[in-house]
Amino acid sequence: MSTIVARQPLPESRSSTGFRLAMLLPGGLVTFFLILFALGLVVFLALRGNDGSLLGAGFTFANFITVASDPLYWTVTLRSLAIAGLVTLATVVTAYPVAYYLAFHAGRRRGLLLFLVTLPFWTSYLLRVFAWKIVLAYNGVLNSALVESGIWSEPTLAFLNTPAAVVVTLAHAYAPFAILPIYVALDTIPKSLLEAASDLGARPFTSFRRVVLPNSMPGVLAAALVVFVPTVGDYVTPALVGGPASTMIGSLIQAQFGKANDWPFGAALAVAVMLVILAVVLVVRSADRRFGSRT
Repeated sequence: MSTIVARQPLPESRSSTGFRLAMLLPGGLVTFFLILFALGLVVFLALRGNDGSLLGAGFTFANFITVASDPLYWTVTLRSLAIAGLVTLATVVTAYPVAYYLAFHAGRRRGLLLFLVTLPFWTSYLLRVFAWKIVLAYNGVLNSALVESGIWSEPTLAFLNTPAAVVVTLAHAYAPFAILPIYVALDTIPKSLLEAASDLGARPFTSFRRVVLPNSMPGVLAAALVVFVPTVGDYVTPALVGGPASTMIGSLIQAQFGKANDWPFGAALAVAVMLVILAVVLVVRSADRRFGSRT
C-alpha cells in the first residue's frame, strides 16, 4: 500500500515578498501620515501652552485640567453624547426595516433600491442640511403645510433651532451609513435557518426574534458605531439648524481653532472627546463579541 506524502508549501520567493511590500507601501504611508501623524500632532498640541504661536510653547497639563474641571465642557460633552445617542437610535430603528426589506423582499428591485439608498451620497452634505433648514424654518415647508391644512393657525418657531431639528437632520444624513451594514448582516443569514425555523413550527415573528435579529446584531452594532462616532463631533448641523441649546462639543473645538485662536486647548478638547468615543467603541466591541459568541 503506497503512502501519500503531503506536499510541503513552496517557500515564498523574494519577488513575491517585494511585490507584497510594494503593494502595502502606499496604504502604510497614508495610514502613517493621515492618521498616526495627525493624531500625534493633536496630542502634541494638547500638551502645549498657548502663547499665540502655531505650535504653542512649553509642555503643560493645564489644558486637560481645564477640560476636566470646567462644568461647561462636561455639560456640552454630555449633551453631545445624548444627541448622538438619539441620532443613532433613530437612525438604526428606521434603517432596520429598510435593510430587512432589501435583504428578504426586494427581489429583482434590490439593485435599484440599493442605488436609491446610496443616492444621497451624490449630493453635498451641506445641501442636505440646508434642505432641512428650509423644511423646518418659520415660513418653511412644514409650517406652511400645517397652516394650509388648518391644523395650526400660524407658523411656529418650535421646529428650527432646537435639539430635535439636529437629531432629525443628522438621522437623515447618516441613514445610508446605517442601512448598508445592517443589510449586509441580514443578507449573509443563511435562508436555510429560516426554513428550518418554519419547519419546526415557528411563526414569522418568532423566527425574526430567535433567528434574524440575533444574527443581524453585529451589523446593527456596526451601524450604530458608524453613526455615533461622527455625530458626536459634528458642528455644521448644530450651527445651521440648532440653537444655543443644541451646541455640541464639535462647535467648541471649532471655535478654539477659529475665533479663539487657542489651538492647544482645542486639541485638548479633541483628545478628551476621542477618549470618550474610544470608551464607547470598546463597549460596542464587547457587546459585538457577546452576540458573536451566542450566534
